[in-house]
Amino acid sequence: MRDTVAGWQHWVATRNTFVPAPRLRLDEWRLLSPKDRTLHDLHRAVTHANLPLLQTPMSLAVTKLLRGRVQSNAVKRKPTTLSGVMITGGGYQGKTETACECLATFEEDWLALHRYLNPQAIPGTRDLHVPVAYVQTPVTAKPKSLCKAILHFYDAEVNSRMDLPDLIRQVALSLHEHGTKALLLDDITRLRMHRADDQDTLDLIRAFMSMNVTLVLVGVDIPGSGLLREGRHDPRTGQVVFPPSRHKVVHGEEATQTERRFDLVELDRFRYDTNAQIMAWTDHLAGVEGQLRLFKARPGMLTSGSMPEYFYERTGGVVGLLERLIEDGCQEAIDSGAECLTESLLDGIAITLAPADGRDLGAGEIPDIPEPKEPKKSSNRARPRNTVLDDQGPAAGTGS
Repeated sequence: MRDTVAGWQHWVATRNTFVPAPRLRLDEWRLLSPKDRTLHDLHRAVTHANLPLLQTPMSLAVTKLLRGRVQSNAVKRKPTTLSGVMITGGGYQGKTETACECLATFEEDWLALHRYLNPQAIPGTRDLHVPVAYVQTPVTAKPKSLCKAILHFYDAEVNSRMDLPDLIRQVALSLHEHGTKALLLDDITRLRMHRADDQDTLDLIRAFMSMNVTLVLVGVDIPGSGLLREGRHDPRTGQVVFPPSRHKVVHGEEATQTERRFDLVELDRFRYDTNAQIMAWTDHLAGVEGQLRLFKARPGMLTSGSMPEYFYERTGGVVGLLERLIEDGCQEAIDSGAECLTESLLDGIAITLAPADGRDLGAGEIPDIPEPKEPKKSSNRARPRNTVLDDQGPAAGTGS
């Protein structure tokens, strides 16, 4: 749970501490006691359920833009509106994990640079230094509920009698006093622009940009969601420019009605049209293959023959669907004793995504799953047998 300070900091500190199962040969596994074999199989299953986040050409582009924008804004001292970043893409394509990993690395570097002290702390106090704040957009967002979600991250007190200006003031104080440099709002496309409350919420979000914080918005298909309908594309900078927000920041942060600017970047799925795209997909499969713990896994198990094309047909190049298919396939390979991934084994694995862990189906957070192709029918009966040279026997020569 990363939507609290304690949860976020725990995740940042422990995200790379998982130790995968050791690599054993089948004969070495058989020498173990029954209890140790069971524990090793459990460790293998946990390893396959926690495959590491692999960089892709698409995620590298997102990371480069996001990290550069956050670092540049973090060292600015001018009282100006900071440009934000919008990360868009389909569901299960790793947008949230890529953004969180990038911001976690920034937070570690920022804390180390300032010796884990808040350089803007109030003299005589020991305010908790929180360079990054992670907040999930409420499913039915309103300006008040969004402010409360942000304050919940800091575990700040929220009085039921507080009106919207008070909540905005408290949000500004929390961001400033904790030295927050980046505010990540996840699942931003839960906002529906046909609702007045959601329009007011988006306008309030733009007002946050004057609080000396880099705003990072992550959502599914942001261009198609209506969030950009008030914006215009600036061909000189490539940014999306929004008009000034209608909300006045009570804390006194907003001195002028400055336009809000966002860099829009897409974390796309893999493609399979050109040689370069096919090579990138195959390289990704090779990286995944190196993390698997199957006793009969042969070199090129995921990358040789028709396997790359098969995985692409099953997943459409979506890394989240690929991870689910391989995780379930590895479990079946262990349970059945096959200990290897093949097309025939994977044909029996259905990719099912339930709207669990708070994902909103209506916001496109659960992608469409490609339909598996029908197995090819046997062609043994396609042509009748040629009987021209068959011996017809004595009856054929006598005639009647």
